[in-house]
Amino acid sequence: MEQLGSRNPSNGLETIGFSDLSVVRYNFEAAELYEEALRRGEAQLTAQGALCARTGQHTGRSPKDKYIVRDAATAGEIWWDNNSAMSPENFERLHQDMLAHAKGMSLYVQDLIGGADRENELPTRVVTEFAWHSLFIRNLLIRPERHALATFAPKLTIIDLPSFKANPARHGCRSETVIACDFTRGLVLIGGTSYAGEMKKSVFTVLNYLLPKKSVMPMHCSANVGPNGDTAVFFGLSGTGKTTLSADQSRTLIGDDEHGWGDQGVFNFEGGCYAKAIRLSEAAEPEIFSTTRRFGSVMENVVLDDRRMPDFDDGSLTENTRIAYPLHFIPNASRTGTAPQPRTIIMLTADAFGVMPPIAKLTPEQAMYHFLSGYTAKVAGTEKGVTEPEATFSTCFGAPFMPRHPSEYGNLLKELIAKNGVTCWLVNTGWTGGAYGTGSRMPIKVTRALLAAALDGSLNRAAFRSDANFGFAVPVSAPGVDDRILDPRSTWAEGEAYDVQARRLVDMFIANFAKFESHVDGSVRDAAPGPRLAAE
Repeated sequence: MEQLGSRNPSNGLETIGFSDLSVVRYNFEAAELYEEALRRGEAQLTAQGALCARTGQHTGRSPKDKYIVRDAATAGEIWWDNNSAMSPENFERLHQDMLAHAKGMSLYVQDLIGGADRENELPTRVVTEFAWHSLFIRNLLIRPERHALATFAPKLTIIDLPSFKANPARHGCRSETVIACDFTRGLVLIGGTSYAGEMKKSVFTVLNYLLPKKSVMPMHCSANVGPNGDTAVFFGLSGTGKTTLSADQSRTLIGDDEHGWGDQGVFNFEGGCYAKAIRLSEAAEPEIFSTTRRFGSVMENVVLDDRRMPDFDDGSLTENTRIAYPLHFIPNASRTGTAPQPRTIIMLTADAFGVMPPIAKLTPEQAMYHFLSGYTAKVAGTEKGVTEPEATFSTCFGAPFMPRHPSEYGNLLKELIAKNGVTCWLVNTGWTGGAYGTGSRMPIKVTRALLAAALDGSLNRAAFRSDANFGFAVPVSAPGVDDRILDPRSTWAEGEAYDVQARRLVDMFIANFAKFESHVDGSVRDAAPGPRLAAE
């Protein structure tokens, strides 16, 4: 077995059961991985220097194929209503079959870090079949100093073999695709999918399991910090603007997707960004757009024209086109990945029902209610079978990555908000003047103006009204914003139609939250929307 690159000589792949491999390339950097990916026909070089790969049938995550090993340590700690179990025996068969499948292969290894806080970092080794996957994860996680690789010892290992196909009868899974996590052994196995995001989200899932034990809140959020140390956290599901709104030239970007929050403040889990590329434009998102012209960036499922120029408006392969790049490609990105305690929390929703105001101030109890709800909406055309707006509730704004019960994360959030005196806002980046198909998308200019006022504290001095359906405080006016847009009912052609739609959305919230009611105290239950608030 030929072994190339910088590594810990006492910690090769043979120590975790690999044998009879052809070549192992440890910690190759971008130029070497470009050469490998192009030589092997895994990707194309774009006209502007990025690498562009296609992921085949899997153009997004496969949450139904994700499993957690149920053993003595995890049986009582995992939220099994949300997570599928795999027996230790099935996991070990899967592990041994993957090791056997790898015989004769050339593999790529990256030794990386999850977590910019030294006390909470997770040294992670990622073993990949594809060279472009190795570059992807190198972009996304934190890269240790070169000299540190000689003594690197992982606490988590990810084995990613897209050509391996699981056997449901033998491995206790659902299909040929499998993402299996053994928290006790610190081992993740990924097979049957070329979608690179599975590696990134596996690290997030493991940190979501480990950190609450240390009273550290793991968060599916972006974060930035102003010149006065005023940290802001942006929670939100895909498509709500988490990446876009945190990329602000006047503020330092901490990260765009995954963070921890503890006694020392906020820290990024990652060393890169994984931004959506569909309909990306230089005018609307100049910082992100510039990364598509950089050597080292990795595009997924972006269509190239005959000159190898990316067509970001082409969603023929998937609407989930992506660009993965190291954090330092953003000019105002943090060098440390850390920031002081947050002053502001923004919860983003893309409300396709046209009911939510563009911004609302939340009490701590309302913040916990909306955090546990994790509301946004899908719109017609984005998924097969979706013909009208469809509510989506993903608790903690990231249910697929939450191994523990949501109440554990919710209570941690509530404690940290109270301890640090954080101001919380709900921001709707969805529709106004009617539901999707009738109304229009909330102007980003309005969203940015309201966010700026929330972050600099000036919006706290505004006059507020209580929303008749949700009970949160909505500003009556704000500088540079038309007062009408702050009252969503007034933007509809018929107020009665708005009332019907609002009642419908309130009922969805109440039905969804029923499963959490026994896990929260009365003050959070009282923060629910409903007839009581509407009657007031």
